[in-house]
Amino acid sequence: MTPTRRSFVKTSIAAGAMGGIIGVSGSGALQSEHSIPLPTQRAKALMELFGLKYPIFEAPHGSATCPELATAVSNAGAIGALADLRSPELARNAVTKVRSATKGNFVVNFILQLTTDLTSLQAALDSGAPISSHELNAIAALVLVRGADFLSLFNEPQRDALAMLFLHLHGHGIDVAGIFWGLWLFPLGLPVYQSGFLPRILGVVLMVNCFAYPVNSFTSLVLPQYEAIVSRWMSPLQYGELVFMLWLLIRGAKPKPLAGPAHSSAAA
Repeated sequence: MTPTRRSFVKTSIAAGAMGGIIGVSGSGALQSEHSIPLPTQRAKALMELFGLKYPIFEAPHGSATCPELATAVSNAGAIGALADLRSPELARNAVTKVRSATKGNFVVNFILQLTTDLTSLQAALDSGAPISSHELNAIAALVLVRGADFLSLFNEPQRDALAMLFLHLHGHGIDVAGIFWGLWLFPLGLPVYQSGFLPRILGVVLMVNCFAYPVNSFTSLVLPQYEAIVSRWMSPLQYGELVFMLWLLIRGAKPKPLAGPAHSSAAA
């Protein structure tokens, strides 16, 4: 019998998810047939650019990072990271501590959407910290804070005001991106719900999580005066992704056993 398009898509997605979860053990044979010399040319270029031994960047996961960890990663030949530096004293002390303990490279990450007090950012810059930023509005804010020569026409309060303008633009960009961060969870949750080897509650949680991000984003863009209240109510719903990841890491998928030859002949 020719399968319907819906059943084909359902089976294909389920098989892909299952292969990603339990198919790691079979990757050795494929790797031997299509081996890629390591490090790759891109990895070599990256290591040469930053003077690294390994093409590894520590993830700046907020309070999970610390000067000791950043120092250890940098001394090992990778790039360490600092984050969650919410006060000038904390920023200055953390950057100075890493600077004095390693000659390797490291980055300092600021979530510019949440950085309303520029003094901690300025303290990190004054301490000689490299700041990682990949968006035009964020870079513009950093240029204004550092006060380049061509900005001498503007006095310091004007530069601070312009920096805050770019930070707000950056925040609105994050709000727009947040809409898509949520929408993709529905096409993820639906096949999880229909897969048969993952608990259906995980699919429900992911699909509910789908609406939390867009609601937060639309509130921030259209009704900013209610942003704090709506965010407080939506925050518990945003743990769906975390629950899904923890389930896969701890419990894993439970694929249904395939029917053996004996069962097939008996059925015939």
